[in-house]
Amino acid sequence: MGLVQAVVGSVGGMLADQWRDFHTVPERLPATAALFAAVPQGSNAGRGSNTQASSNIITNGSKIIVPEGYGLLLFQDGRITGFAAEPGGYEWRSDDINSKSIFAGDGLVDSLVRQSWERFKFGGQPAAQQLAFFVSLKELPDNRFGTQSEIYWDDGFLNTQVGAVTRGSYTLKIVDPILFVKNFVPAAYLRPGMVFDFADLDNAAASQLFNEVVSALAPAFSHYTNDPAKGNRISRIQQDSLGFAQSLSAAVEQGYQWKSERGLAIVKTAIIAIEYDASTRELLKTVQRADSLTGTRGNANLQASVAAGIQAAGQTGGAAGVMGLGIATGSLGIGALQQPVAPAAAPAAAAEDPVARLKKAKEMLDLGLITQTDYDALKAKALGL
Repeated sequence: MGLVQAVVGSVGGMLADQWRDFHTVPERLPATAALFAAVPQGSNAGRGSNTQASSNIITNGSKIIVPEGYGLLLFQDGRITGFAAEPGGYEWRSDDINSKSIFAGDGLVDSLVRQSWERFKFGGQPAAQQLAFFVSLKELPDNRFGTQSEIYWDDGFLNTQVGAVTRGSYTLKIVDPILFVKNFVPAAYLRPGMVFDFADLDNAAASQLFNEVVSALAPAFSHYTNDPAKGNRISRIQQDSLGFAQSLSAAVEQGYQWKSERGLAIVKTAIIAIEYDASTRELLKTVQRADSLTGTRGNANLQASVAAGIQAAGQTGGAAGVMGLGIATGSLGIGALQQPVAPAAAPAAAAEDPVARLKKAKEMLDLGLITQTDYDALKAKALGL
């Protein structure tokens, strides 16, 4: 009492020629269209779209072609009587004992849809007349998000709260069409000629999703930067479309139950811009400086800093200044400085500003290039004590 599968797999012009009249997906749909009525094609419609009010009504013997990437939903009295996610050709028969109501395919759609089918299935004998709709099972692109002011989250790497204005887009997928239609799509879209389009500015339901994504951005950023598997690095988000999509999907699921109650999931993200607030930018500069002092690059930078310190000490104090800085390789533990530094007579130079000398010495102390004792000695010398 339902659908009979006549052809399995991809179908094209040959089957369309054999079936002179059939229902299928309308032409020229926008890429973000999610739900729409089936339309007749064939000898009566010339394989073009028919927009008459009765266009999606099927009866006993009606033939339906389900293209790859779409699912077929049949309705009676507002209840779902049939579903097919396997591409191919079908016939609707209310009196055939070999027909059945659900062809869920395999994989994710199968496991989710069968649970929803048991929850929402039609509870009686289907009538000979049904309403046919198609739902997209593809990734639906160009769903945009953006914040007008800073959002704030606790950053696991920086170990503090950070803020930014951000914008980007994500791809959306309907993973459970039955949940999507029963729990989310307004009844106004279950009519011929109507298209539920996520990019439609007049679609209040789609606008609600936009607002929920914006509200979930802060938890998603926090989830990403506090996940050790992601390296706890905010700087990786823009290159990790799948990783951040998982964090954003988890955030909207936790806050709004997209997957469990609406059959929706975020698949990929593209962050176009992240504009950090002033305090966060300063923190990131500090992190960059710290990164420059690690690994091979850090060894080169460290040697350059030490060389600069040697030059400054040599100009102001000669060999004594060099020794006062305690820069012998043993005392600093810098194995990369292999060559001994021979004190050379430096040309007389103008006396350096004591404040500048102290500032330079403090920077070397903060970097661990000199000890507190060395710094105190330089301070006393600069102040003439």
